[in-house]
Amino acid sequence: MKRIISMLAALALVLALAVPCAVAEEKDNWLHIFYTDDPESLDVQATTDSYTIPLNCFDRLVETDTVDGEPQVIPGLADSWDISDDGLTYTFHLHPGVTFQNGDPFTADDVVYTVNRMMDPVNLTKNYDLYYGIVEGAAEYRDGESDAGVTGVTAIDDETVEFKLVTPCASFLSRLATPGGAVYNRESTEGVEDFGVNPAVCFGTGPFQVTEWELGSTVTLTANKDYFKGAPAIDGIVMHIVSDADTQRMMFEQGTVDVFNFDYAESQLQWFLDNGYADQIVSGTRAGTYYFMFNTAIEPLDNVNVRKALQMAVDRQTILDQMYGGEGALLSSFIPAGILSHNPDAEPIPYDPEQAKQILADEGYADGFDMELAVMADSKTSLDISTILCSYFQAVGVRATVTQYDESSYYDIRRDGQLPSYYNSWSADYNDPDNFLDTFFARHNTVGRSVNYSNEEILDLIDAAGLMTDADERLAAYQKIDNAVVHEDAVVLPLYQRNHLFCLSPRVQGFKVSWNGWSDMSFYGITLAD
Repeated sequence: MKRIISMLAALALVLALAVPCAVAEEKDNWLHIFYTDDPESLDVQATTDSYTIPLNCFDRLVETDTVDGEPQVIPGLADSWDISDDGLTYTFHLHPGVTFQNGDPFTADDVVYTVNRMMDPVNLTKNYDLYYGIVEGAAEYRDGESDAGVTGVTAIDDETVEFKLVTPCASFLSRLATPGGAVYNRESTEGVEDFGVNPAVCFGTGPFQVTEWELGSTVTLTANKDYFKGAPAIDGIVMHIVSDADTQRMMFEQGTVDVFNFDYAESQLQWFLDNGYADQIVSGTRAGTYYFMFNTAIEPLDNVNVRKALQMAVDRQTILDQMYGGEGALLSSFIPAGILSHNPDAEPIPYDPEQAKQILADEGYADGFDMELAVMADSKTSLDISTILCSYFQAVGVRATVTQYDESSYYDIRRDGQLPSYYNSWSADYNDPDNFLDTFFARHNTVGRSVNYSNEEILDLIDAAGLMTDADERLAAYQKIDNAVVHEDAVVLPLYQRNHLFCLSPRVQGFKVSWNGWSDMSFYGITLAD
């Protein structure tokens, strides 16, 4: 998704109001990083793309962090929580004495305000599926069927907030830990029209505060010395807006920036490896799946054996090696490693073009068939990989072609279930298998994703799994679903999951690769050596 700034005129005006900060050359204890574009918004309820701000400047009731090598839900603004026996009521006990960056006290009322702000139909918010259909009254309020607000969230007292759910939702805590769960200050946010673009009115409870935004140049995050978990060890963060990969590399060489994120400049990896930086590169598994999705409503892709033949036609390891230097791992599961219910023992998907040809011949397609691969016109990497996939399909006799769509047409056609089969990726928003399996294959999503999955038994199981509260039962259910969509029904070809790769300045200490699938991360906990 392109990052855009919708209020350029307003931003130009409010930049004059931004809190001043020292120039970059004086920031000896400041961490310098890249961002390829200006953030879409400082308001996380207005973006599903720019997460560095919410992850560093706001907190959530709970967080997800890597504990003993595994992502786990840990306390955030809530010290603890109780879940009723029926799984319908969540009571959060808030950390006492927390303040927003403007000094206002944080209370349960701010949580109530934040939820209602997101679900208010007047606000064109994103991430609203965090509560929609899950918390009582959220869907009705969002759809304009009720003006009572979100009835299922209540401030019991200043330090206690209660959520009542429509049905049990085992992933509810994990959902709250996403950037979209950031809690806002009612007093300083309500009625403020330029909240998303004006640093002077952007207050969270997090370890850093946005103090300056120079459009097209830098975004400055200053340390919150009163942060309730302890003041950051660094004075702040400077996000340099630099889109050109070669310029990014030169700035890192010159010491202008401290962290080189290869997500923003994949083409530079080999240069770093060839020029003495190998020991400064750190990596971690990205909780995301790169995949090729079949539209099962298009003939002959409605034939499961045809889909299995096309799975066998693709040399996934070669794609990973050619495009990403082998930095990742092949997947034979739609749920990637790092996400609950990932099955490391899933049956491998073989590369066997001769067997693929035989299956196609057995199904009556010895002479092949016509097949279209869809791609968004402005995504070069997707176009490159789609072209590679197309060549593999052609090698087994399928007359495959790539069609480019503008972004609007792509999503409109996909929503109607008519988008041709396509390559894409999906990164974990929260650590739960329904973030992958429900998102693509459930009845309420599968047409909108142009999968058109129709196995009634598995569709029923997807619905049931979302309500299960027994961990072992859910694990078994999601692994059965995963096996069905990948192997038995072959509606998707998982390709690989990639690694997060960063090159660090020697002065960066305490850097921890994030568990999730985003390029954005929290920098709280980092120190800078002299």
